[in-house]
Amino acid sequence: MLKTFLAPLAAATFLFAPGVASASLPVGAKAPEFATKGAKGGKVMGFDLKQALKRGPVVLYFYPKAFTQGCTLEAHAFAEASDDFAKAGASVVGMSADDLPTLQKFSTEACRDKFAVAIATPKIIKDYDVALKREGAPAGMTDRTSYVIARDGRITMVHSELDYRDHVKLTLEAVQKLKK
Repeated sequence: MLKTFLAPLAAATFLFAPGVASASLPVGAKAPEFATKGAKGGKVMGFDLKQALKRGPVVLYFYPKAFTQGCTLEAHAFAEASDDFAKAGASVVGMSADDLPTLQKFSTEACRDKFAVAIATPKIIKDYDVALKREGAPAGMTDRTSYVIARDGRITMVHSELDYRDHVKLTLEAVQKLKK
């Protein structure tokens, strides 16, 4: 009984504990192009990075798991700042390895219908070097890394930190600088 209780507790601990993760895609690198499925406002949609960049900069933020405490709080923060991102001409897309039905629900409940969330496939996770490399982490999960990608497809800002609190502030500052 105790083992049954402790396993989920141990899995949750690494998701909430602050710590620096490492992203290998440096500022100035060309962002890998991809297309995947996702959801916004509970509705299934496709997401194509190349197409999204035609409309303006993209904030691509990877998070470990929908409906965990830190990921839900981060989604709420991005939703609250969505008007500010729109004023800066940027779109926000959350990325995780969750399945489509989970993302549909998360896009409505946590993202408050304000922005899309999409499936980070194993290839996307590898290409963006966002695999969660922490002892006890389930395979296939992403770390918490935010990229700001300019219209030319170049990465202009990277923030990789499991503590969700600075991701919105730092990505918003980066897209506002791009607008100037």
